[in-house]
Amino acid sequence: METFVEKLRRVIADDRILLNEPMRKHTTFRVGGPADIYVKPAIEEIPALIALARRENIPYTIIGNGSNLLVRDGGIRGMVVELGVDAGMIHMKDGSTHMITAEAGVRLGNLAQKAAEHSLRGLEFAAGIPGTVGGAVFMNAGAYGGEIKDVLHSVTVLEENGAVTTVPAKDLELSYRHSAVEENNYIILSASFLLEEGEETEIRASMSDYSRRRLEKQPLEFPSAGSTFKRPEGMFAGKLIQDAGLRGFCVGDAQVSEKHCGFVINRGNATAKDLLELIAQVQTRVQEQFGVHLETEVRILGEDE
Repeated sequence: METFVEKLRRVIADDRILLNEPMRKHTTFRVGGPADIYVKPAIEEIPALIALARRENIPYTIIGNGSNLLVRDGGIRGMVVELGVDAGMIHMKDGSTHMITAEAGVRLGNLAQKAAEHSLRGLEFAAGIPGTVGGAVFMNAGAYGGEIKDVLHSVTVLEENGAVTTVPAKDLELSYRHSAVEENNYIILSASFLLEEGEETEIRASMSDYSRRRLEKQPLEFPSAGSTFKRPEGMFAGKLIQDAGLRGFCVGDAQVSEKHCGFVINRGNATAKDLLELIAQVQTRVQEQFGVHLETEVRILGEDE
């Protein structure tokens, strides 16, 4: 591993390489053990970085800004590559007044604001989603009736063979909280969105309304990873959890939010073990009472302590 780190320093600057880095610093749940190596590359450094890891047989994990992650207390072996550095570029596509392109590390909220500045509508639903463009495409993020698949035109990806390719949205098999990105071992470098012309005042009014509704209904005052469970077809996860009598249910400092039962929160000192045990108990109780399996929306990584 030491030899690998020495080679890594020839690819990216030393101040963007962290060793034994606690993942709790990089997830909105504020839990997670150490990553052996944690790197924060610029987009243009990704191909060389991944090529090096593959040559050296170092496992790597790609993350965004950690807003949809639960990392176990034992941490992550190998290298974690953060694409959530929000210094990425956003620009209007040449030759189109309705196309906007963003690097994978750009936050969705910033992209939605940029679209509003240009009077482009279609991304209003994304204004309050805390994730990055790459993460949003990876899971086809959505809220308030809108999804990434509704506006995504194409993505530029690093393929497993090292080629950088542009893939049309129609080839990503986008569905509810799913894309073919993981199955194809793609690393998203940037994404282009095809939007519609609108009125800036109306676009911003919609964004403000969504923000207000989030503040009113979601436990934003506590660390969480957003909606913990996917929505079962024809049902709502939060309603099932509430009807199972689990509002406020706790395991250690992990809790089913009293404000919104679809959110599992960290009240301050929860461990990943607490959160995982809580999730498992919620799944068991809902299955027993209603015959419905709640699938997690949050991405679970790493190993136990």
